[in-house]
Amino acid sequence: MTGLTMESVILADRHHGLTEGVRDLLKSMFATVLMVADEGSLLKGIERIRPNVAVVDLSLFRSGGTQWLARIKAACPQMLLIVLSVYDEETVKNAVLTAGADGFVIKRNIATELLSSIESALHHEHLRNEGPKFQPKN
Repeated sequence: MTGLTMESVILADRHHGLTEGVRDLLKSMFATVLMVADEGSLLKGIERIRPNVAVVDLSLFRSGGTQWLARIKAACPQMLLIVLSVYDEETVKNAVLTAGADGFVIKRNIATELLSSIESALHHEHLRNEGPKFQPKN
């Protein structure tokens, strides 16, 4: 961990039991964790709080595919997007990353990989922008 506390993250997943556990994990890195369980709430939440990061279940969007990634990124271009999935096929991961996600985590590995995936995405964003995107919480 970098010791950074970022302002906000939005966690979008239909499975309440999973989001409760992930919320506790994310609280170690974010001052605010907003949980939502459907597409409409996710889009409204992104517009309202302009989070630093969104952690979104791939199956949240019933339309399937990855077209929704571009819509979310357009709503908040500076936000990093980490996609969660039960699918561990390399083709799924590649499709999600090609469509614009900043990270991909298989759900069974959330406890060990989610925070490091967020930090990796932050590191890559930092390199792209030649400066820190987020400031330590005072």
